[in-house]
Amino acid sequence: MGTDAFIYLYHNREIFYKISWIDLFCKIEFVYLYIEKIEYTSVMTLQQMEYIVAVDKYRHFAKAADSCGVSQSTLSSLVRKLELELDVDIFDRGGHPVKTTAIGEEILGRAKQLLFNAAQIKELVATRKGEAVGHVSLGITSTVAPYLLPDMLRYLSANHPDIELHVEEARTSALISHLERGEIDIALLATPIDNEELLEIPVYRERLMAYVSPDEPMYDDRELQTGCLPVENVWVLREGYCPNRSVFPFCNYRAEHRAVYEAGSVETLIKIVDSNGGYAIIPELHVPLLTDSRRANVRALTAPEPTREIAFVVHRNFVRERLLNILADAIKTIIPSDMINKRLEKFSIVL
Repeated sequence: MGTDAFIYLYHNREIFYKISWIDLFCKIEFVYLYIEKIEYTSVMTLQQMEYIVAVDKYRHFAKAADSCGVSQSTLSSLVRKLELELDVDIFDRGGHPVKTTAIGEEILGRAKQLLFNAAQIKELVATRKGEAVGHVSLGITSTVAPYLLPDMLRYLSANHPDIELHVEEARTSALISHLERGEIDIALLATPIDNEELLEIPVYRERLMAYVSPDEPMYDDRELQTGCLPVENVWVLREGYCPNRSVFPFCNYRAEHRAVYEAGSVETLIKIVDSNGGYAIIPELHVPLLTDSRRANVRALTAPEPTREIAFVVHRNFVRERLLNILADAIKTIIPSDMINKRLEKFSIVL
């Protein structure tokens, strides 16, 4: 009943603790073989997904291992086992920094979504238990950040110190991409964005106004008709104000001598107008940040009165209701109540 019987039982996956009649030597050898079998069983894990995402982020195995809190040999071994199981190279190790292969890019996209969904399961349970919300990654555009972020950070620090907030400021297109790949939890940006994978939750609406150089003929008018704004000498953040092309005439204008310019921030637009003349479109919440002399250059827009909607944007699988409501409560302490979305003003966010 020695080795032959033992091998038969091993290959037929018999349970070790039921084998009570073999000698101690066979028991020890069986345990060794059984562990060896488990070690080489091909099963993808979330841990491997985390490791390949880290390598893709840092483009360096040692830095990726450090960020994951493991040794480089452990991370490298599990990444390699995943590649062997899939029979593909996820990373090109031939140079520095490490490069992700073409098929690796596709795998990384799925891995990030898997990790996002796994995190959502944990968040769902934590939310139902009323536990702390923990780490939060928030994306925000440059035309929203100056008016919300400073006071929001102060509010969260005072009222919800359990929240660890990581903020990324980027263009709308980049934030949408990050949301789709599960790289950020929430974005605050101007909507609509027309993406079926993402959910928009309106937070507030603000007017858009004109900042006009004193050298412009229309400077003496206290109000300006939006539909009659000149298409020349306008400096504009096209990404922020031109999704609705029926409002501003310059959004559809194509001049031979480029009359519509794009800048990276509202403050940049204002400085350009101060130095070069013309006018710019700015959000209402920027007006209180202006000096008195600059505030005198602001004009209201009518017929029609242009506005923009700012919303939370999350993936449709997002489940962290409590977090959204905490952020909404923070914004309600910052934004004038007449700007807050009427539904949000009365009800909590329910996903």
